[in-house]
Amino acid sequence: MNSIHRMVLGEFAVNCWIYPLENGDCALIDPGAEGRAILTMLQRLHLRPRYILLTHGHFDHIAALPALRQAAVTEAIALHREDAPYLGPDAFRLHCRSFAPFGGTSFLEERWEDLPSPGRLLEEGDSVGPFRILHLPGHTPGSVAFFDEHEGILFSGDTLFNNGVGRTDLCGGNEKALAASLERLLSMDKNIAVYPGHGSNTSIGREFARRHAGNYAM
Repeated sequence: MNSIHRMVLGEFAVNCWIYPLENGDCALIDPGAEGRAILTMLQRLHLRPRYILLTHGHFDHIAALPALRQAAVTEAIALHREDAPYLGPDAFRLHCRSFAPFGGTSFLEERWEDLPSPGRLLEEGDSVGPFRILHLPGHTPGSVAFFDEHEGILFSGDTLFNNGVGRTDLCGGNEKALAASLERLLSMDKNIAVYPGHGSNTSIGREFARRHAGNYAM
């Protein structure tokens, strides 16, 4: 496996992951902001996105999509069916509700560009390139992880962080569902490398040990 590239983007320091595939293609995971910077990085790496994969629909994970649309690469956008309302021409109101704690409408109006519609709606167990889709509701109804079982690599979005878990107090959050999703992840192979939506990398084993030591709780 070639190197996985991380870009930390936008006001919420979202991890945008560039995952090289074969023949100069890549999977672009959570293009959260700074679309021009993403395109520049792809050019520098001589990679083109075969897939644009969204771990969930929150604005801080998808805001670069309009810029990518202008570069004619958005036909590959995929996210879970339950988070589909976060994309498309009618998504503004939902994003305002989701971002109410951060200024809501005023925050978004300064940054808003109409969002493209998804090219594919994902379900539990689907395959996209090297990834199997794990549906992990809680942070949002349609939160997912992208799991490359062959390489032992999992992109966890905002479900599991290095020494923490995603919040559930935003629109669509569900603490009970997140707890179940967390237990599902922590029951997996402890050697799996975890690439989260914010912060530094971790592993299932490290977070399992922290969880069972009581270092963080739901």
